[in-house]
Amino acid sequence: MNERHYGVASAEEMAGLSGREMLEAMIQGRLPAPPMSRTLGFRLVEVGDGLAVFEGEPGADLLNPLGTVHGGWALTLIDSAAGCAAHTRLPAGVGYTTVETKVNMTRAIAADTGTIRAEGRVVAEGRRIVTTEARMLDGKGRILAHGTSTIMVLHPR
Repeated sequence: MNERHYGVASAEEMAGLSGREMLEAMIQGRLPAPPMSRTLGFRLVEVGDGLAVFEGEPGADLLNPLGTVHGGWALTLIDSAAGCAAHTRLPAGVGYTTVETKVNMTRAIAADTGTIRAEGRVVAEGRRIVTTEARMLDGKGRILAHGTSTIMVLHPR
C-alpha cells in the first residue's frame, strides 16, 4: 500500500473521475484521504461496484466516560462505509450526501478490540435516492454494529 496522505482533493484532481475511480485513487494514494480518517483512526481499504470497506483501530482516545469506545465512532464508520458504497455507483461530476443513517450497536467496543472492519453495500438505487446498509465486524467476524443509510444523489446544476 502507498503511504497515506491527508487533505481534500481539488476539483481539478477529481475532474473526470467516477465515484469509484475517486475512491480507488484514495486507496492507491493518488488522492489524499480525508483528514477526518486520520483523526478517527480509520481508512478506506477496498471498493467494488456498490461496495466500500473501511478498517480502523479503536483506541484510548475514542473512549467515553464508561471506558468503552464512543458510539459516535461506530456511527461514523457505518456512515462512511454506507455513503462510499453509494459513491462507487456515481458517475463523474455527481456527488452525494447522507440524508439519514440509523445504527444499532450490538456489542461494546473496547480500546483493545483490534482492527474493526466496516462493510457497506448498496441495497437499492434510484436517480435521486440510494439506500445502503453496513456492518461493523471485529476480527472474529462478530457484528459490533449494523445500520442503514439513505443517500441523496447530488446532480450538477
